Amino acid sequence: MKKIQNTRQQGFTLIELMIVIAIVGILAAIALPAYQDYTVRARMSEPLARLAEAKTTIAEFYAANGTMPTAAQSGINSVETQIVNSIVYDGNSIIEAIVKQSVMPGATGNLAFELVAVTNAATRTIQWTCRPGTVTSPVLNNHLPANCRG
Repeated sequence: MKKIQNTRQQGFTLIELMIVIAIVGILAAIALPAYQDYTVRARMSEPLARLAEAKTTIAEFYAANGTMPTAAQSGINSVETQIVNSIVYDGNSIIEAIVKQSVMPGATGNLAFELVAVTNAATRTIQWTCRPGTVTSPVLNNHLPANCRG
């Protein structure tokens, strides 16, 4: 009489490996766009900090003089950095951060978002609103800093 031995299977079958690869692929397809959005939003913190500097300068001028400064009076220095192409003040109520297109994958030109000032003459205060810029390629809403999303 022959003895039947039960042998245990060792390792993974091909179908099990294919299922694991499919699951990893699905997770990567979901995680990669979320990570790219996160990195773009992180890069947007520098332009926001540069806008905050300009905002402070303009607010101080307005509090002291009761009028918005002209572009020349604002004293805003537009220094190019690795992320920010320039900071532009229109001499009226808008400060715009022009961000280099290399910051956002797939951008066709420089990107922008801006702070818009609404003044209160009685209290000599300014209320600032953040929004996508008015250039050819404004920063997408989901890439704006949290306090700028509408």
